[in-house]
Amino acid sequence: MAASMYIVVEGEDPGYNIYVNGRVLARYESAVEKLALELGVKPLLEFFSADENSMALLIQEGGGNPDLLRSLPPPQWYPAQEGLRTLAALIAALESDPHQLGSEGPEVLSELREYAAVLFKTAERGLRWHLAVSWR
Repeated sequence: MAASMYIVVEGEDPGYNIYVNGRVLARYESAVEKLALELGVKPLLEFFSADENSMALLIQEGGGNPDLLRSLPPPQWYPAQEGLRTLAALIAALESDPHQLGSEGPEVLSELREYAAVLFKTAERGLRWHLAVSWR
């Protein structure tokens, strides 16, 4: 089962494409978290929140307990600027040496740039966001 980390924007339809594959980031999440901590910024997984839709999808994919839906807390939402701070630091660090994370470092950098593009649009519209994880 391959994991993917994706962006969820608050509301029904933000009016722009929020799709980012997120599979490479999911594979390198621990290395990206370590780098974020070294840079003094909030790791991406600290922006994770499980909302009812993502949990229902996870359960449908066979990765969770249906009883969790009844006790799920409300989703956490974060200002886009907070995520952009983390992304800017990670992107700057990887631009100087994309292979510091290994052979797929350039792909990690590419996905981080895609995340930043989505969060920039999110910030422009004053919307909030969080990360979710899918297993397929």
